[in-house]
Amino acid sequence: MSEFNLYTPQPLLIVISGPSGAGKDTVMQRMQERGLPFHFVVTATTRHKRTGELHGRDYLFVSNDEFARMITEDELIEHAIVYGDYKGIPKQQVREALASGKDVIMRLDVQGAETVRKMAPEALMIFITTQNEDELVHRLETRKTETADSLAIRIATARKELNRLESFDYVIVNRDFQLDKTVDTIRAIIDAEHHRVKPRKVTL
Repeated sequence: MSEFNLYTPQPLLIVISGPSGAGKDTVMQRMQERGLPFHFVVTATTRHKRTGELHGRDYLFVSNDEFARMITEDELIEHAIVYGDYKGIPKQQVREALASGKDVIMRLDVQGAETVRKMAPEALMIFITTQNEDELVHRLETRKTETADSLAIRIATARKELNRLESFDYVIVNRDFQLDKTVDTIRAIIDAEHHRVKPRKVTL
């Protein structure tokens, strides 16, 4: 009788994306609060901290000069200007997490997600959105973290980002007051992906 070898799941590179206002940050925070066994990538950014945010937990808050150095020394998987500020994913952080065998989750804007898809076609792409455009605009307006001009830019950008849905593998509607349901759906998708007959093989 031939020996049967149990399949060992390979670590996944997971991208959580979607338009501004869909709740990406809140979803990621809830996943961390629940102690889910993933490596949550901390994005580097040049924007200023918002109230309640912490360096190293929410973002790596760096100066423009430091970010320029990271670009020059090829330390970022991807980077982009998002609403006037730079954001980027540290390459070494992701590689070390994947090498440890952990699933790696990145929170990216839609532009950044598409860049990662080109670099790592086997990445698992999940699009977080609202039930409709009106709800998305309402969330952006009630955040009260933007000037009127900045808010207008975010709303216009979000409308364009909603049209990029077909670039992703899965879509989840993050409904109000159902945050844990959104997190449970993400976990179910990741679990299902680990049971694929032909697993994703991520290389960076």
